[in-house]
Amino acid sequence: MVGKDHKLSVWPQCTLLTLTRSNLYYQPTGESTENLSFMANIDRQFLETPWYGSRQMARYMRRQGHKCDRHRARRLMRLMRMVPI
Repeated sequence: MVGKDHKLSVWPQCTLLTLTRSNLYYQPTGESTENLSFMANIDRQFLETPWYGSRQMARYMRRQGHKCDRHRARRLMRLMRMVPI
């Protein structure tokens, strides 16, 4: 779509496509290995206790020795589409 070797510079090409240049250069980063291990632990615990919300899940993670607050637990649970019953 947007080519750097085109005779138009990148800015006019993005303007014609109604695309911002920041979106053109954005490279999404994946989750860190620490978050992936947290997600695995949360998933394992959620299968045993599906009524745990983000606060209880964060408390469980802290008891296991991990540094996890409820905001992080909530974000990871939302990412995995976990909703307590």
